[in-house]
Amino acid sequence: MGNDVRKTVELPPALTVRALAERIQASPIDLIKQLMANGVMANINQQIDYDTAAIIIHEMGFDAEPEKKVEETKSEPAETAPAWRQALDKEDPSLLKPRPPVVTILGHVDHGKTSLLDAIRSTDVASGEAGGITQRIGAYQVMHKNRLITFLDTPGHAAFTAMRARGAQVTDIVILVVAADDGVMPQTREALAHARAARVPIVVALNKIDKSNANPDKVKHQLSELGLVADDWGGETMVVPVSAKKRTGVEDLLEAVVLTAENTKILANPSGTLIGSIIEAQLDKSKGPIATLLVQNGTLRVGDSLVAGEVHGKIRAMYDFHGAPITEAGPSSPVSVLGLADLPLAGEIFEVVPNEREARTMTAGRKLASKTAQQAGPPKALTLDQVFARFKAGEMKELKLIIKADGQGSLEPIVNSLKELGSEDLKVNILYAETGNITENDIMLASASDAIVVGFAVQSDVSAQRTAETEGVSVHLYDVIYRLTEDIDKALKGMLEPEKKATTIGHAEVRAVFSITRVGKIAGCYLREGEARRNAKVRVLRNGKVLFEGEVSSLRHEKEDVREVRQGFECGVGVRDFEEFQAGDQLEFYVLEAA
Repeated sequence: MGNDVRKTVELPPALTVRALAERIQASPIDLIKQLMANGVMANINQQIDYDTAAIIIHEMGFDAEPEKKVEETKSEPAETAPAWRQALDKEDPSLLKPRPPVVTILGHVDHGKTSLLDAIRSTDVASGEAGGITQRIGAYQVMHKNRLITFLDTPGHAAFTAMRARGAQVTDIVILVVAADDGVMPQTREALAHARAARVPIVVALNKIDKSNANPDKVKHQLSELGLVADDWGGETMVVPVSAKKRTGVEDLLEAVVLTAENTKILANPSGTLIGSIIEAQLDKSKGPIATLLVQNGTLRVGDSLVAGEVHGKIRAMYDFHGAPITEAGPSSPVSVLGLADLPLAGEIFEVVPNEREARTMTAGRKLASKTAQQAGPPKALTLDQVFARFKAGEMKELKLIIKADGQGSLEPIVNSLKELGSEDLKVNILYAETGNITENDIMLASASDAIVVGFAVQSDVSAQRTAETEGVSVHLYDVIYRLTEDIDKALKGMLEPEKKATTIGHAEVRAVFSITRVGKIAGCYLREGEARRNAKVRVLRNGKVLFEGEVSSLRHEKEDVREVRQGFECGVGVRDFEEFQAGDQLEFYVLEAA
């Protein structure tokens, strides 16, 4: 046996467990077990680095060597391709055929997204039943000049990005709706950031063009400031005037989508490996779990055994977007299916396996890996001092940032300064820059895009902090601009000292202020969440703004000095060098830990 020749496998700097299993033609379950035996908790879609992969496959009888570099044809930064794109790359190019583009409509909440979707739906003469669809499945298709277009009826860019965060890149083209009478709004900028982070073409629908106060030129100027220069202004963005209310311009908008699709080369192999994404799922009292699927490659058929995340099942029935029963569905087809054992998450990747037994085995392995990963704690956030290490390993070519600042006066110089940093090899890519506190939406965008959130003179709201911990997103807060830019610059040059992470441990509300002789003013507080510690640091917030940041100088509970006070109790808090407390102020306690 000692003379057996071990097979050598080329591996990239990082790859998913699924991809590694395919390279060595092994079961993903066996690979996950081997990883767990080596103390690595990873699910089937999680990435592992080259060193870990090399150790694992060595124990399974293979030798690893670094994958030979292939010259890139584009200067775009390398990033993990969506699962369906990876499947497509393995298909025979001669079997690839054009498929209908998948379109998502994003934009400000009051700019007419829903009415535009209704207008588009009503233009589909072929459907005939548009007004009488008995079952809306979150997606539908329309015909324009003998070309099918698939529209996703998503609630907005939050859902759009949540799906990307789970690995699903379902959209080929984004229609950004902007009202001609209202112009670019904060949510418009946010939607644009989500579309750009997904790296998909953008068509602008200039809605409400029929209104008397519509000002298309003003809106086009605002769009040009965001980098969306209209084609009739010499730019590359198609800006189409429409009125969803009067049903005008909709045909032109569909024509713009078709033209964009032709330039993008949207392809699939109908006879190839089946893969797609879950759009939504709901529980019907009589039928059980009903899931809406989007087929992205291959052909889905009634009777197929399906696996989506930790859910499996056998397709008992399948319906198109009209609710009509069908037996098969090709690429870009949205369908609702019956037969899954449970409700899958929106954004999960689904695939077909040979039989139900293998489907049960796969989901059992995923559930075990997921449970183990939960016990191991949330994923570790990417810190600034790890950026240069990942760049050197060939995993990163840009530092993606989301910038939030307290006002436009500080946001502009920060953005301008950061754009000047870096080099051709490793540069700053600002996905989104806006004023206001850090929100859960910012964290989800960062999670889906592998970005870092940087805040200047702002705070993270509680839900954002929790999501950041769950998603493993790194949030960095600053109160001095040059420290912010200096840290980013050092990260790009590989000179950053190991950083300290501020971990919030508790929130308290100031209910009274007491003056104590030889001590000064003390805040009488009620601890709403977490705990307060005598050795902690504290932020004093008033009306959502940070008033002071310093250290806890004293902590008392019922006239006694204590080391800590927990949620639900009252306490007296002294803050070093600060006495200007007012009833209603909020105290945020935090500690600095090694990241």
